[in-house]
Amino acid sequence: MLSLGIDPGTATVGFGLVRERPDGTLEAIDYGVITTPSTLRMADRLRLIHDGLEAIIALHKPDRAAVEEMFFGKNVTTAITVAQGRGAILLTLNEANLPIYEYKPNFVKQAISGYGGAGKPQMQEMVRMLLNLEVIPRPDDAADALAIAITDLHHAQYSALL
Repeated sequence: MLSLGIDPGTATVGFGLVRERPDGTLEAIDYGVITTPSTLRMADRLRLIHDGLEAIIALHKPDRAAVEEMFFGKNVTTAITVAQGRGAILLTLNEANLPIYEYKPNFVKQAISGYGGAGKPQMQEMVRMLLNLEVIPRPDDAADALAIAITDLHHAQYSALL
């Protein structure tokens, strides 16, 4: 099974594709970011996100997709901007007829590190270890997206057992 994990945003959207092998081990297939210049109008930035994600889906043909749910404290402006990016992402995934799963940040941290309050360095090292990578995936948004895909595959395994 191949899961596409997405760390939403508008300036930078992280993506990570993780495959579960028949023996249960995990393999990073691809990861990176879709970036949009802040000089563009929001509609143009959302189009870039849509087109970039559409190309990734066409290339890798994932079985499912997982998106991090939004969590923001008091910065309403940032929340609105990320929500717009999230909307473009969800629409693109829906157009591709992918099953979409959403996970809260602390759920992803719990699934990856065993602690819902884990910091970024701990999460990145766990992603590296779980995927048997030589180095921590960069940039941070890509590592976050890989963590979301790993969480999704673990969740799928658990759901299948039920």
